[in-house]
Amino acid sequence: MQSNQMQPLSGKELAYISDSISNEEMLIKQYAATAGVTQNQTVRQLCQQQVQTHTHHMGMLIQLLQQHQEYAPTQPQ
Repeated sequence: MQSNQMQPLSGKELAYISDSISNEEMLIKQYAATAGVTQNQTVRQLCQQQVQTHTHHMGMLIQLLQQHQEYAPTQPQ
């Protein structure tokens, strides 16, 4: 088997990715809320940058899941 072929993700890997997506969502919400209430322009800009960064991270995680979807087993293991 070639090393560049995708393999199905294990349950542990799926749980880790799911937790990571949840964490990214939480960070996005927290930074967005802080950006919305702060009076400090520098803090607001930093929070908005962090929202973009964590949105990108979440998108990468979701894309990873989508790439592996066709390799997922169709029956529970």
